[in-house]
Amino acid sequence: MPAHNILSDDSMGETKIIQRFAEVGYQIHPDAVAMIKEHGAPDKLIQDILASLDGSVLVVKPEHIKSRLPQPTYGVEVLDALPTTCVGNYEEFLGYFHDRYAKLSEILRRRIGARPIESINLTKKSREEVTVIGMVSTIRDTSNGHRLVELEDPTGMIPVLFPNNKDVFDPSTRIFLDEVIGITGSLTNDGLLIANRITWPDIPPKKNNRGEPKQNSEACYAVLISDTHVGSNTFLEHAWSRFVKWLNAEVGDDNQKALAKRVRYMVIAGDLVDGIGIYPNQEKELTTPDIYGQYEAAANLLKGVPPHIKIIISPGNHDAVRQAEPQPPLFNELTTAFPPNVTFVNNPSLVKLNGARILVYHGRSLDDLVAALPGASYEEPDKVMAEMLKRRHLAPIYGGKTTIVPGGTDHLAIDSVPDVLHCGHVHTVGISKYRGVTLVNSGTWQSQTEFQKSVNLEPVPGCATLLDLNTMDASVLKFYT
Repeated sequence: MPAHNILSDDSMGETKIIQRFAEVGYQIHPDAVAMIKEHGAPDKLIQDILASLDGSVLVVKPEHIKSRLPQPTYGVEVLDALPTTCVGNYEEFLGYFHDRYAKLSEILRRRIGARPIESINLTKKSREEVTVIGMVSTIRDTSNGHRLVELEDPTGMIPVLFPNNKDVFDPSTRIFLDEVIGITGSLTNDGLLIANRITWPDIPPKKNNRGEPKQNSEACYAVLISDTHVGSNTFLEHAWSRFVKWLNAEVGDDNQKALAKRVRYMVIAGDLVDGIGIYPNQEKELTTPDIYGQYEAAANLLKGVPPHIKIIISPGNHDAVRQAEPQPPLFNELTTAFPPNVTFVNNPSLVKLNGARILVYHGRSLDDLVAALPGASYEEPDKVMAEMLKRRHLAPIYGGKTTIVPGGTDHLAIDSVPDVLHCGHVHTVGISKYRGVTLVNSGTWQSQTEFQKSVNLEPVPGCATLLDLNTMDASVLKFYT
């Protein structure tokens, strides 16, 4: 039994606590008794409380106890502040794909035993079952309706056949060029591998991200939002105003106000402003046609957020940084007007908030994945995000709408499993869990634009996701009706 429980049950029970205060002329509230009883060093805590009281106090209440407890500090730890400069020469492209293979193949080797492709080509034993790990270099359908995939590793290449009469993997799943997978199958005399099983890097399953809620830990929340698009005439200023009033505990019932007071972080996953020249005829929908003016307006809006809330901002494809990913933080000339509680990070970026590891990614690759995956849709973005974790990559499709900087290193590979994956970009809301990781796509603060109407995109605006940083449970707060 933990030490603090022993003290509570034996040497410092409720009767003894009440007696200690009564001896010096004080009554004590039952909730205050419970707080002292649960403390790890109740005797010292009582001494500190008694020393702090003056003659005006008749009843010792919970607030007197809280004033003597250590106050938690809430900081932002950026776990992957990475250089993002790139020349774009051949060596950097080669280094990028080598790094992608190295990271993802290492993850696969932890769970499957695989042989180098070169050694398999040398043996060529008929019907021998072997496992290989490789990067997909070609995909094509044969005249008989089979699928032929060529896998490559640093030692060589091997053709893999997926027969159309075998249910090797879920038909709703797709193999992508340049992703790293494991294949187990039977080897033919001519060196063709007939696939029996496919293995993706995937994340390991776990029952709960953070385990059970910490006993006696103070409730701590983050609000996850994205795609504010300040500067557009479709920005929902009224909904934003309601959101800020809630954060300041100025609206809602007592429970809602108490909840708002426990928010310690705000994470914005890109597209803080609407930008300039991002889509056709955008200038007709801008209230602020100057990029510096847009960021100044955004800074003024964020000044309404209580200063004790740490704000983390990652860029998106509408922001004034390069379009290719990974994107660097907003540069200094754009951020001078922002309040001091704002931290600017890369896209993507892994940050630690109150011990929780949150992978923040704007989500441009969702466009590629929705187009490539059968049954995928913008209405359920979290299901598409689960594919990122399954493939251990934020942008597994190379050469699509998502432009990727080679840079010699693949910064979009998910080599470290987060507690939360937070995306935006698609302007819809989705919350779920995949193998213990909380998936959040947090919607938008912009109503439907003319361009969105033309592509039949119906946004879900004016929402914030409330994330409990002790349990990783998430819920949607709606500020737009």
